[in-house]
Amino acid sequence: MTSLSAFANHRLLLYYKGDISALTLFAQHNTGSACFPNPLPVLSSTLEAEEFETSKISTHPAMLVCNINQLLQLDNDLLRAEPGFSEQVDTPSGIITVYMARFMVLDPPHKLMQSRDCRMRTLPELRGRPPAEIELLRRAYVKVMES
Repeated sequence: MTSLSAFANHRLLLYYKGDISALTLFAQHNTGSACFPNPLPVLSSTLEAEEFETSKISTHPAMLVCNINQLLQLDNDLLRAEPGFSEQVDTPSGIITVYMARFMVLDPPHKLMQSRDCRMRTLPELRGRPPAEIELLRRAYVKVMES
């Protein structure tokens, strides 16, 4: 499976959380989206857990992390899939499952992500994104703060 084809029905939210300060930052690429590698389609909406579609075959988030490492040319040990975070988004072309991956570094990866034409942003800095993306970020933030 090529790197981009792995994301036909999947996206990743990339985040950093400081172990001491609890500073939480989300990666935002040059399109303005926090969903990697591509923004969600227009007219997307998040589903509630009771609306999730189940599938006998699913993509493991670790495979998506490997693919995003290739796409962004990141070291293989820089990101770790976040266990227990899986959200579904209804789009005009079908369901997209969104997972999350954490940067496993001591300091925020500002310079690294800037070199990939991306930025690390706080949740308030991401205001103005489409409603589905804002709701995904809210759910991700709740998960990060509870862990």
